[in-house]
Amino acid sequence: MKSNLVAKRAFGGISRAGKAGKALACLAAMWGLHGGLEAAEGKPNIIFILADDLGYGDLGSYGQTKVQTPALDQMAKEGMRFTQFYAGATVCAPSRSVLLTGLHGGHTAVRALPYHAVPPYKDGEPPIPASAPSLGTLAKDAGYSTAIIGKWGLGAVGSEGDPNKQGFELAYGYIDHGEAHNYYPKFLWRNGAKEPASGYSHDRFTEEALKFLNTNKDKPFFIYLPYTIPHFNLNPPSVDPYAEKDWPQVGKQRAAMITRLDRDVGRILDELKKLGIADNTLVLFTSDNGPTPESGAPLELFNSAGGLRGIKRDLYEGGIRVPLIAWWPGTVPSDTTSDFVGSFCDVLPTLAQVEGVPIPPGMDGVSMLPELKGKHPEQQQHTVLYWETVEKGGAQAVRMGRWKGVLKGICSKSPGKFELYDLNTDPAEKTDLAAQHPEQVKILMEAIKKEHVTSPIFPLNVEERQAAQATNARVPSP
Repeated sequence: MKSNLVAKRAFGGISRAGKAGKALACLAAMWGLHGGLEAAEGKPNIIFILADDLGYGDLGSYGQTKVQTPALDQMAKEGMRFTQFYAGATVCAPSRSVLLTGLHGGHTAVRALPYHAVPPYKDGEPPIPASAPSLGTLAKDAGYSTAIIGKWGLGAVGSEGDPNKQGFELAYGYIDHGEAHNYYPKFLWRNGAKEPASGYSHDRFTEEALKFLNTNKDKPFFIYLPYTIPHFNLNPPSVDPYAEKDWPQVGKQRAAMITRLDRDVGRILDELKKLGIADNTLVLFTSDNGPTPESGAPLELFNSAGGLRGIKRDLYEGGIRVPLIAWWPGTVPSDTTSDFVGSFCDVLPTLAQVEGVPIPPGMDGVSMLPELKGKHPEQQQHTVLYWETVEKGGAQAVRMGRWKGVLKGICSKSPGKFELYDLNTDPAEKTDLAAQHPEQVKILMEAIKKEHVTSPIFPLNVEERQAAQATNARVPSP
């Protein structure tokens, strides 16, 4: 029953609650929850910062020794560092769809990069639906001033996935992923209109974020800040402070971009302190997936995956395990480490609870607010976490407690064998234990079958792709 409900919500079958007021009152009564009707004043501010292709090992607080990240390391010292947190997918579009909707990769609307979608998508990218809750709609309905500044990639201007239709009052930056490959664009989008731009886009995003939080400092605000660093084209304004290193030039460029990102996160935290609103602001920092070698950067030089197996486009740990730092002075215990096993699908339930509104039904995620407050015994744990991808021949992965299962080659006629890993003893996934634990393999395989609901837009395995091709000859190969 739950899978059917989630599938309907993911593809537009259930309408979203309206503005705060009567609709929220009904929801609160239905779910037996309170707090969603409080006046917006006094609610915590929220800033969610998302790096692009930053690996688990790219920060000093996660073991990095070559790249300087002093601001983020200080953020971790003043807050909480998560060691077992996962992106929603191993590439950007589906990972962000999981983040925005609270539905994992087997249920969310956008399951893959746009070129894997079934036609007739012609304008931009397949959108997340306006009929389901998203981070933006929940925050706006809770009385927050809302902004998305950076890279969107979940629906073209005018579509139902348009960020202005997803609850964001300010939408500034790149709308689709292709645009975001250029750090020196001639224009950026502002609320559906092209605005001339000059200079390094990352710097524009930081200035826009600082301006927005200053403008809204006296009322609750939610800023979703999906930066594009250190993605793809490695061409920062300078390679300082690494110009004299005996590294390949692309290595210097990637390192400089990460340090620039670090600098600007520090600027945002400093501004919150300066304005006297730090104690009333939750800041979360993470990455959309693992590191990529596509730019030519020597990931092995920096140990960007933190010793984990795999990179972007893999469902091994290096492709999906990401850093997460939570900072909320006086609420999140300082200098703490959490081994809570969580995912992007947990962000929406968590922020809903922070905002004081009911968590929508049918979410795959759980609220991490108890963990953030250091109340570990009260924290709900996941029974299962699930991922899927059509990249590299397709794969599905599931985690249940200590066990991680990976099924590869699902887009081919001869899928690969199921692999089983004990992450408690083997986080680098070096030893496949499937032969030794057939009963555990059976349990995880059943979970994979249960968690995946067929998407009419993104066929996954051979059977789904053949069915789609029967009705549309232009279905792309994985």
